[in-house]
Amino acid sequence: MSKLKSSKQRPAAASGSQSAASARPKASKGRSLLSPAEVAEVFRRFAAENPEPKGELEHSNPFTLLVAVVLSAQATDAGVNKATRSLFQKADTPQKMVALGEDVVRDHIKSIGLFRAKAKNVALLSEKLIRDFGGQVPEDRDALETLPGVGRKTANVVMNVAFGAPTMAVDTHVLRVSNRIGLSDGKTPLAVEADLLAKIPPQYGVPAHHWLILHGRYVCKARKPVCPQCLIRDICRFPDKTV
Repeated sequence: MSKLKSSKQRPAAASGSQSAASARPKASKGRSLLSPAEVAEVFRRFAAENPEPKGELEHSNPFTLLVAVVLSAQATDAGVNKATRSLFQKADTPQKMVALGEDVVRDHIKSIGLFRAKAKNVALLSEKLIRDFGGQVPEDRDALETLPGVGRKTANVVMNVAFGAPTMAVDTHVLRVSNRIGLSDGKTPLAVEADLLAKIPPQYGVPAHHWLILHGRYVCKARKPVCPQCLIRDICRFPDKTV
């Protein structure tokens, strides 16, 4: 298991003999964040409803996962899956991807946004994996971030899904849901990541980001959340709940 890169984190909410109201840290605009007990209850309910959440990007090994996540930037998982099914049949290792060549990779993924730049990154990261990592996807975040097209979010997804690390990949869904629910008042992915790592009970550390992504994708939607179907509606701090 790789060591997680440390980040400056906000102090956890107070607990012990204090009341729930006094234990909650204050969020912006007068809203309060969830207490530790409420955070635990949120994830207890997510776990009860979906004990083994899975990401929706299709892959067969750490390499194909890495490529799929790189391709998913500014694209839907469904669109990536449609493009990569035939690609991964031909190239499911860095060696095969390099042999396939950038031009052929580009032809496979041309239905995805930014496909030219992404094809170049897939070719380059495959070459670097062979050259610097013996053809294996590294489990370390710093090493992953040296690969072309790989940022912190992509590295966190790979570490979590491929290697079971309790990382928190903060995409637009996770940032929005965390702010709405009251898990964090952070305005940047890094700030929200630090809050979630500090607050989510350890037993939920690995599946937590899947639950938040799926909740944001299918229930707590950006334009119109489906609050009547929300299993944490009574805990959520979002003031503009739909009916």
